[in-house]
Amino acid sequence: MRIVWNRGFALALFLLAACRAQGVPLSSSAPTPSPSPGAYPPTPIGVGRMPLWVAAQETGSPLEALEQPLQAIYQQVKPSVVHIRVRSGQGLLAQESTGSGFVYDQEGHIVTNHHVVEGAAATRVTFSDGSEFPARIVGTDPDSDLAVIRVDAPTALLRPTALGDSRAVRPGQLAIAIGNPFGLEGTMTLGIVSAVGRVIRPGSRPYSIPNMIQTDAPINPGNSGGPLLDSRGQVIGVNTMIFSQSGTSSGVGFAIPINTVKRIVPVLIAQGRYAHPWLGISGFSVTPLAAQALGLPAEHGALILEVDPRGPAAQAGLRGGNRSVHYEGETIRVGGDLITAIDGRPVRSMDDLIAYLEEERKPGDEVTLSILRDGRALEIRVRLAPRPS
Repeated sequence: MRIVWNRGFALALFLLAACRAQGVPLSSSAPTPSPSPGAYPPTPIGVGRMPLWVAAQETGSPLEALEQPLQAIYQQVKPSVVHIRVRSGQGLLAQESTGSGFVYDQEGHIVTNHHVVEGAAATRVTFSDGSEFPARIVGTDPDSDLAVIRVDAPTALLRPTALGDSRAVRPGQLAIAIGNPFGLEGTMTLGIVSAVGRVIRPGSRPYSIPNMIQTDAPINPGNSGGPLLDSRGQVIGVNTMIFSQSGTSSGVGFAIPINTVKRIVPVLIAQGRYAHPWLGISGFSVTPLAAQALGLPAEHGALILEVDPRGPAAQAGLRGGNRSVHYEGETIRVGGDLITAIDGRPVRSMDDLIAYLEEERKPGDEVTLSILRDGRALEIRVRLAPRPS
């Protein structure tokens, strides 16, 4: 399985970024007319609309109970969602592509995906009223696929979105996407949160993004960087990729959780880059069946396959595998340390380890790993380093 940040429409890949759509004619706008300035009433920053289930109790028709709040959310959020056009390359190699983003603050900062602006020679932002401004890149983080750009636009146009709490997101709740699929500005789609806690490695990056939100709300190339909203109109994630064999939405999309945005974006604004904590291992998630087949001492945990000789794990004396075995069609290095806990928290899989390090720790922090080695239980302290470039 591959994850590729697609800049076109036609590539049929297993995991296709719902990213900026290459080749969309810049002269072709959305089929719906752009509203005039001031068409939407101002919304207090950080204040969401009533949830749909509350609206359902106040209307007689089930359809009205759904339609009216959705229309209100659209009018509330659309002015905050922007269309990002990127020109990259030069001469015969020049390309134009599109993506989405949303207003983060009244200083002109806009959140989008790293892959939307990667390699940009020039970037332009179009607001919902048709106003267009050049943008400059403030900071990017390839490992989280987040980026911040900035425009010098009138304050009246800068309407920050209300940010939710992705820790409270649950499967089954409504999910709403607003963005610019295939360059069609201001497109709204509706679905549910299909799953939470997905750990996915984007594209050719060596590191995974933890706790991604899975949704069946249709997102397509051009949606990347746009907001995924809850029933209050609050942003719960940043749409970033889809699972597809056709190149278009097949009902499995993924969004970066908004709590990741809250942690990383302020640092990107202040410093231009974000330093992720690094342990320096590759590992395998142990299950009871795998433990039995591989002769491991525990039914759950993170088995260390390899240790990067440059990394903190190597300096602390952690060990990787010393022999190869075949398991379910894969070659796995066994004989290494089996991590069962970190700082006293159980580790049942590599996903647990990745999520804890990314969300709870920073470079320079010291962590205590509980491991099993040659039948012995050990505790090893490791001081985390920044990820290498």
